[in-house]
Amino acid sequence: MPVNDNLDFSSVLATAVHDMKNSLCMLTQSTESLAQRSKQQGREDSEELSRLHYEVSRLNGSLMQLLALYRFEKDQMPMTIEEHYLEDLLKDIYYKNQTFIEQTGLKVLVDVEPSLTWYFDGQLVDYLLNDIVINALRYSKKQIKISAKQADNFLCIQIFDDGSGFPQEIIDLAKEDVASQVDFVKNRSGLGLFFAKLIAKAHINSGKVGKITLENGGCLGGSCFSLYLP
Repeated sequence: MPVNDNLDFSSVLATAVHDMKNSLCMLTQSTESLAQRSKQQGREDSEELSRLHYEVSRLNGSLMQLLALYRFEKDQMPMTIEEHYLEDLLKDIYYKNQTFIEQTGLKVLVDVEPSLTWYFDGQLVDYLLNDIVINALRYSKKQIKISAKQADNFLCIQIFDDGSGFPQEIIDLAKEDVASQVDFVKNRSGLGLFFAKLIAKAHINSGKVGKITLENGGCLGGSCFSLYLP
């Protein structure tokens, strides 16, 4: 069979990623149900199932990032800016990771005023924050904190953990103005950082542009990720 020279491999890859993402979503739901039943029955494999659910969630998040990046690159990612309650958003992210949180005994504090609302693309911001929370759960020792507040006409969402902090290479990369400078650093992928910067900068309001910052220290002594949306 002759090879089609006009074949757009990136489009084929995007289609494959989309199919894999759908399968992983089903697998995530199945492993979550199995882990919950196993824990209720006091079975010894409940911890392994929770870890499996966590790893499947990480992989699913990575595929979502790749698909979103492809759509951004092809200008096929329309922004859907709507009003959202921050409490609902942050609690939804908590529930997505509840199985792993409960199995590992980690403490997760969600700090947000119930009345706080903001306008942004809920799906993209959910992808971004869930990826950061998954990393925080992986590197934290005992607890993480997720907070949201209004500051200087921006919405500020922060995720703190009590781990060893971000590598200096990642902190330096986050300060780069050029979002296309993707690097891969040991233990923390530059792809996730690139994805976060892209989503933040896609939010523009009255000449103000969204941004992210990374630092070590914070209220829990580990890493602190901050997302600012105008």
